[in-house]
Amino acid sequence: MIRFGPSGNSESFYAAGYSHTEEAASYVKEMGLDCFEYSFGRGVRMTAEKAGAIGRAFAAEGVELSVHAPYFINFANPDDEMAQKSFGYVLDSAKMVRAMGGRRIVFHPAAQGKDAREIAVSRAEDRLKTLRDYIYLNGMEDLMFCPETMGKFAQIGTPEEIVRFCKIDPVFTPCVDFGHVNAREQGSLKTAEDYRRLLGYMIGELGYERMKHFHVHFSKIMYGAKGEIKHLTFADEVYGPSFEPLAEVLHELRLEPYIVSESDGTQAEDALAMKRMYEAAQPRGV
Repeated sequence: MIRFGPSGNSESFYAAGYSHTEEAASYVKEMGLDCFEYSFGRGVRMTAEKAGAIGRAFAAEGVELSVHAPYFINFANPDDEMAQKSFGYVLDSAKMVRAMGGRRIVFHPAAQGKDAREIAVSRAEDRLKTLRDYIYLNGMEDLMFCPETMGKFAQIGTPEEIVRFCKIDPVFTPCVDFGHVNAREQGSLKTAEDYRRLLGYMIGELGYERMKHFHVHFSKIMYGAKGEIKHLTFADEVYGPSFEPLAEVLHELRLEPYIVSESDGTQAEDALAMKRMYEAAQPRGV
């Protein structure tokens, strides 16, 4: 089943007097949303007890949870000791999402650094093979580990690189951040055909079943010569991308992803806008 929800809490959540993540469960549900992404962006600093409490609150409302692993993960780091920390960040995030009753862990794969692109990508690929081994050793193969497409040229995470990483093992499912792709490619996602081409490529490489329930991040993003600059809201009329043509293609290809809004401060409202666009969309020719 396709799901829509926010990454973290909107400004409106706090304006309404709420403060605890547990309260976000009913807030999101009452808005008509189905999922919520909790960010460990600055580190995994949560007890199993707290994760359990959050999980129970969301389970009671029937809202699915995912987590975003710390932003400073870098599997292309030439320093083995620093790379070892990245394994820990992903696995610690996985422990927390399991305690919350969720299944999905999104993570940024790597930064290029001073190495040639292929050297950095190859190193990240090798490290992700090691991560796969850790996942199986820890009995976490029932979870979905989602390397994310990235928005800056200096980051590892083109759609082709994410496909390459996901071919390592079925434990890896793509997280396609369409705002990142659009920013990196300087405004490449404008029409349904643009989205169809991207998703068709990924389905062709990974297979329909791997892609049917892939992970999505969506927001409008300002970009410049080096790619992503900052996240915007759906009120922006300059940068894009727009969700309507993607909604059409999701219907057409019969894909049912988990869609997370990462708008700047209006993420719940924009998630609801996407849900309404999806419900209103019809495949071409219908």
